[in-house]
Amino acid sequence: MAGMKKLVAAIAAVALLGSGGAAHAELVDKVAAVVNRDIIALSEVQQRAAPEMARVNDPDPRKRGEQRLQLMKTALDTLIGEKLMESEIAQLGITASEAEVDELVADVRQQNNITDPAQFEQLLLGEGLTMATYRDMMRKRILRDRLLRMKVGPQVKITEEDLKAAYTQYTRMESGDSEVHARHILVQVDAKATAEQVEAAKKRAEAIATEARRPGMDFASLARARSEGPSAADGGDLGWFKRGVMVPAFEKAAFGLPEGGVSEPVRTNFGWHVLKVEERRTVAAASYEEMRPKLEGKLLQEKTEKFLDQYVQELRQKANVDVKL
Repeated sequence: MAGMKKLVAAIAAVALLGSGGAAHAELVDKVAAVVNRDIIALSEVQQRAAPEMARVNDPDPRKRGEQRLQLMKTALDTLIGEKLMESEIAQLGITASEAEVDELVADVRQQNNITDPAQFEQLLLGEGLTMATYRDMMRKRILRDRLLRMKVGPQVKITEEDLKAAYTQYTRMESGDSEVHARHILVQVDAKATAEQVEAAKKRAEAIATEARRPGMDFASLARARSEGPSAADGGDLGWFKRGVMVPAFEKAAFGLPEGGVSEPVRTNFGWHVLKVEERRTVAAASYEEMRPKLEGKLLQEKTEKFLDQYVQELRQKANVDVKL
């Protein structure tokens, strides 16, 4: 299920443009910021920061408070940038059709091997999203991409020297590296779950891990019976994957296990995962010709993000932004 990361990335990427559904909240919320004439409500900031806030677990209350405050400030900066870009999109008359949104949603489903629309909607609900909200986010992703191509794209240039340097770095990291074939069992945790609910889910995952380690236990059968993830029907099979495909916590656990090893519960945005490594094998680094498109895409994304930050700062300097948080 290499697509797990893709879906997380897709949700995270489109979240950069927000859901824009806080019109009612503005009547009852505190105001976190005013961008020209647009209000950003405190509840919007809290909702955006919630997934990262849930992972703050420093035992020192002072450090924990500082980390949470920084996450709130980062979320607010992101929302301010979104408001500024939305204003530019409106002024430039950039649009996206329903068919284009359909195509993007279908692409996300295909990448994650989810053929059942109801299953996909259930997965979104686990992230606190309705299909209507998700489609709106995808539409805004299309609009954002078009704005970036127009305003940032001309500045982004990838040279052959850039690509060769990136390939040299890639070969140092990947040469003789291994890939693993793993399965997992997911205990879902709602994006808005309380600390008590998160802990209760962890205990269920720990019990599953203990059960999975029993001699003779068939992990695939256990996954079919106990997993709450979309791969349950396939016995939790994730297939073969290399480093850099899964989210960091997931990857660390997978590559730290021996063949036949079962992990302790691992937390991701989806919930708690129990992994089992079925097989490991060493793979040679791919050739330059094979890696060139991937490296080009990676460099393009990195440079785009750099110029995007600069572009948003330029918009912010020209706008009337009043931060009240």
